[in-house]
Amino acid sequence: MNMGKMMKQVQKMQAEMARIQEELAEREVKANAGGGMVEVTANGKQEILDIKIDPQAVDPDDVEMLEDMILAAVNEAMRQAQEMASQEMQKVTGGMNIPGLM
Repeated sequence: MNMGKMMKQVQKMQAEMARIQEELAEREVKANAGGGMVEVTANGKQEILDIKIDPQAVDPDDVEMLEDMILAAVNEAMRQAQEMASQEMQKVTGGMNIPGLM
């Protein structure tokens, strides 16, 4: 393979990855904890967009439980967002694991 052709392929892959990253910013995942008492929404850029807390989850005598539910929901939303991004990038890279990509 000549160098010019390889560079065109790399540029095409870079453009495709940029397009996917833009799309991922628009895609959302939701995760909940405590039977839906806490719901977290994140996007494919792994940014938290929204946190909803059922008022019944707020117990001044057990703040730790609420903190645990929020932490669990955030961690699950981040896991889902990472998985979504990884799957989309694998489509571009053909399954190659490129360090530092995602």
